[in-house]
Amino acid sequence: MITASDRSARRVCLAFAAAKLLLHLCVNALGGYGYFRDEFYYVACSEHLSAGYVDLPPLSIFLLAAQRAVLGDSVFALRLLPALAGAAALYLTGRLALRMGASFGGTALACLAYLCSPILLAFGGIYSMNAFDPLLWISAAHLLLSLLRAPSMELWLALGAVCGLGLLNKINSSWLVGGIFVGLLISGHRRLLCTPGPWVAAAIALVFFSPFVIWNLQHDLAHLEFIRAASEGKYASLSWSDFLLGQITAQNPLAVPFWLLGLYFLLISAGGAPYRPLGWIWLTACLVLVFHGHSKPEYLACAFPILFAAGGAAWPAARAYGLSRIRTPLYAGLLLTGTIFIAPMVLPLLAVENYISWAARLGVSPSTSEGKQLSRLPQFYADMFGWQEKVEAVVRAFEALSPAERERCAIFASNYGRSGALDLLGKTRGLPPSIGSHNSYWIWGPRDYSGELMLVLSDSMGGRESMFESVVEVE
Repeated sequence: MITASDRSARRVCLAFAAAKLLLHLCVNALGGYGYFRDEFYYVACSEHLSAGYVDLPPLSIFLLAAQRAVLGDSVFALRLLPALAGAAALYLTGRLALRMGASFGGTALACLAYLCSPILLAFGGIYSMNAFDPLLWISAAHLLLSLLRAPSMELWLALGAVCGLGLLNKINSSWLVGGIFVGLLISGHRRLLCTPGPWVAAAIALVFFSPFVIWNLQHDLAHLEFIRAASEGKYASLSWSDFLLGQITAQNPLAVPFWLLGLYFLLISAGGAPYRPLGWIWLTACLVLVFHGHSKPEYLACAFPILFAAGGAAWPAARAYGLSRIRTPLYAGLLLTGTIFIAPMVLPLLAVENYISWAARLGVSPSTSEGKQLSRLPQFYADMFGWQEKVEAVVRAFEALSPAERERCAIFASNYGRSGALDLLGKTRGLPPSIGSHNSYWIWGPRDYSGELMLVLSDSMGGRESMFESVVEVE
């Protein structure tokens, strides 16, 4: 029976989800700072629909292609699905807390922790496969909870499909699958592994994932090579301690006691015993990333909504230890840090000069996880600027060529942001599709160009004099 308290808790889930959606829609309607570097690349991928790409599986790209066909390529349109996915994931986080026994207050705290998570807020602000990860993981958690209470083949089929979609979105869902298996094996629910259900679910997930596996086999395991190169290159300086400490800032420092309470509830407390496998999902993913040694803190973000929900479920029992006295300060602290400090750091809410001034007052220095050279903006924001100017420079150089030269001139850029910007922004200016050497641009190849005449978009000559008979630098 649904009580009045349950109805109120559901309404608070909807209210928080609506607030998150409205925030993103308002930012997107104003255009933010413009397209983000990776968004140009994803748009380019959606022009080359395939079973796989060098750096990601195809699900998010097919969703983007469908979205572009309906809504076009504006910043608002491009970021609509991430905003909707983030709001839905927040709602399901609150509902999961409620299903595990959370009170109205605990449900509200679970939703607030999600809303005020810097990394989850950022995921909803730009188009990427990361935007859909939390929704798929929390959906899998709901299905697993239902299976723990009343197993059925229909639920196993649904869980297999969700895990398969997760793998088609990002291969980190393999940690989700592994966590479910480990959780069932170690907990009192291991009897379920003796039934056909979990193995049918695993087979379905594999069927969903198989197109990307086949694509990799046809392309020399390109995705594995991408992961190896990233681990040994731009992420080589990251350590396991950076990863663990990064969880504090990635999920809001004030939320640490709350999600640790959720972890305790799932893995140790008697009250969380029926939900123990959910805790193992988070722990399995965390251990995989720690042992990898060069993981970005954001990689674990998709598993945190489970802990937020568990923290909400544990909240009524926590009051017996005096934690009820910190409820109001926790509400206020999360809300204030989320709106005043965190939101401007992960969403382009402020004018650039205002942001720089505000960050300086907070003592926040520009940062990057990829070893880039920075000026006054963090890499995340810096990658939203300068694209139109780069494209205009190429347009001027291209228009200076004779018609015959334009016919055989290839336009080359050395990274996917520049290539993607040329393709999206240059299309209306008469530029032909670009070629490149970065990620999937490498696989798409030189098309029909001979290489006899090329416009190269680059910061420097970079030794290109040795590659061509003659080189002319154009401003």
